[in-house]
Amino acid sequence: MNFSVVATEFPSLLLQGLALGLIYALVSLGYTMVYGVLRLINFANSEVFMIGTFATLYVQVNILGFTNTSEPIRGFRLVYSLALCLVVSMLVSALVAVLVELVAYRRLRAKGANRLASLISAIGVSIVLMEWVGLLTGSRPRSGARLMEKSSLFEIGGANFRVDTVLAIVLPVIIFLVLNRFVTKTRLGKSIRAVSMSEENSKLMGININRVITLTFIIGGLTTGAAAFLFMTVYENTTFTIGFNMGIAAFTAAVLGGIGNLRGAFYGGIALGLLEQFASAIIGSEWKAVTVFVVLVLVLLFKPNGLFGEAVQQTRT
Repeated sequence: MNFSVVATEFPSLLLQGLALGLIYALVSLGYTMVYGVLRLINFANSEVFMIGTFATLYVQVNILGFTNTSEPIRGFRLVYSLALCLVVSMLVSALVAVLVELVAYRRLRAKGANRLASLISAIGVSIVLMEWVGLLTGSRPRSGARLMEKSSLFEIGGANFRVDTVLAIVLPVIIFLVLNRFVTKTRLGKSIRAVSMSEENSKLMGININRVITLTFIIGGLTTGAAAFLFMTVYENTTFTIGFNMGIAAFTAAVLGGIGNLRGAFYGGIALGLLEQFASAIIGSEWKAVTVFVVLVLVLLFKPNGLFGEAVQQTRT
C-alpha cells in the first residue's frame, strides 16, 4: 500500500475522483428515477450507457469524419461537434431506454406479473443488448477520436484542470440542477412524484401511469447518454462489455446515497468516485473494480437505506 501518494497527489486525485464520480452520478440518476416510480432496478441501464458510448463514437467517426489521427479542432466547430455528439448520445440512449421499458416491463406489468419476473426480463434484455453490440463490433474495443486538445485551463495546488475534466464536472452539475427543478417544480415532475408515492391514488387523480413511466425511462436514458458522452470525451475508449462495471458502480452509488432519491444518487456518485480514485492510488488500479464491490457490500451490511438514511418505503423521487 502506498499512502504517500495521497499526500503528494491529493489535489489531482480529488479532481479526477470528482470528474469520475459525476459521471457515475449521471448513470445513477437513471437507476434512481426508474426505481423511484416502479420500485425496480433497471439493470439494462448499464447497456443503455454502453450504447450511448457507441453512439458518440459513431458521430465522431461516421458523421463528423474524425479518426484517431485527426488533429484536434477549436472554436465554433469544436462546440458544434461536441454538442452534436452529446445530443445524439442522449437521444439514442433515451430511445433504447424506452424500448427496454416496452419490451422488459410494460407487457409484464399489464399482465400483473410480479417484480421478480420484471427483474429477470430486464437482465435478459441487458444480455441481449450486450451480445448484439458485441456481434456488431466483433467484440473488439474501440477508441474514440480526440476532438479537442486536452490543454490545461489552469492549475490549483498541483491539480491540472484540463478542458475535458472541467466539462465532466460542469455538465453533470447543470443536468442535475435542471432535473431536480423539473421534478420538483413542473407539472410532469409532480406527476412522477405522485406515482412514486402511490400508483393507485395517481390513477384516481387522472394521471396516465404508462405515460409517467415512459417519461421516467426517457429521463434516465437522457442522463445516462450524457454520461456516455462525457466518458468518451475523457477516456476515449469503449467496448461492448463496458456497461457491466459502469452499471455496478452506478448502482452502488445509488444505494450509497439512498436509492430512489435524486440528491442521494448525485452525492453517492461523487462519494464513490472519490473513494475509488483514492483507493486506486493507495492499493493499485487493478483493485479499482473490487473497491466498488466492497463499498456495495459494506453499505448493504451497515447502512442499507443509504447515507441519507431514508427508509426504502419512504424514499421519493
